Amino acid sequence: MTNSQTADPRPSYAAATAWVTELLNGVSEDQWSAPTPCDEFDVRTLAAHLIATANRAVALAEGADALALPRLADTYDAHSYAVTVGKAIELWSDDATLTAPVTVPWGEVPGAGALWGYVSETLVHGWDLAVATGQSAETDPAVVDPVLAVARQFIPAEIRANPDVPFGPVVEPRPEAGPTERLANWTGRSSSPWVGAAAQ
Repeated sequence: MTNSQTADPRPSYAAATAWVTELLNGVSEDQWSAPTPCDEFDVRTLAAHLIATANRAVALAEGADALALPRLADTYDAHSYAVTVGKAIELWSDDATLTAPVTVPWGEVPGAGALWGYVSETLVHGWDLAVATGQSAETDPAVVDPVLAVARQFIPAEIRANPDVPFGPVVEPRPEAGPTERLANWTGRSSSPWVGAAAQ
């Protein structure tokens, strides 16, 4: 498995955020107040959180304190998200960002490790958004598979008992679950009632 401290997460970040941009473009006006698998968010606040996460990626690349930024942005539309991630991708194109030490909620890590964390968060919340709005909830397995490997390494099942760890117990995937759903399950998301027979 590739070490997330040295592997380049930028192609995965670009692909994950492009997928989420498509999902946000697919949200209909009557879906913004719909619930999501992330209990604290409806679709609108989930979208605002995704933009806030992209704002944090921008801040890290600029050397600013990402932890000081709010968890919800003032906007929630696809265009605002696309503009923000475009800025993040441009800033992270500087190779120095991958080795610069940064502080994130899980500690001080090289920039590459931090951006892998944002790739994972983007994909999991993308799954949340997709199942909440009836869109395809699987993205390219080539993007998800390395992220799932990193997640299994850095958020193992054993640490979930720690109340400071912001992930629920690992959920056993459905036999037919794809990689994106399995990543969501690994971070504690239950597929039921969002996908499969229970969602019909």
